[in-house]
Amino acid sequence: MNNVAEVSGAQLEEKIAKGTVVCDFWASWCGPCRMLAPVMDEVAGELAGRAEFVKVNVDENEAAARKYAIMSIPCVIVFKDGKPAAQNLGYVPKATLKAFLENNV
Repeated sequence: MNNVAEVSGAQLEEKIAKGTVVCDFWASWCGPCRMLAPVMDEVAGELAGRAEFVKVNVDENEAAARKYAIMSIPCVIVFKDGKPAAQNLGYVPKATLKAFLENNV
C-alpha cells in the first residue's frame, strides 16, 4: 500500500484537525479488511489531492476505536472539520467505495 498511510490514533487526531481525512479502521485478522485494503489503495490513488488517506489498526489503537464507536470493521470514516462526516461499514466493491468517497470528500 502506497496511497494509504498507517497512523496511530494520536496521529489521526493531528491529521483530522488539519483537513479532510479518509480513515480505514481495520485489523490484521479481519478478512473483509484485507479485501478492502487494495481497493482503498486504488481509490486513494485516484482521489489523491482531495483528501488524505490513512488507516488505523483498531487492535493497536483501542482508544481511537472507542472514541469513534467502531463496533465492526472495516469501517471507513470521512472526517471534515475535525469530526466524522460520513461512514461506510464493511467491504464494498471499488465502484461503491469510489462513489461514496467522491460524494463525501
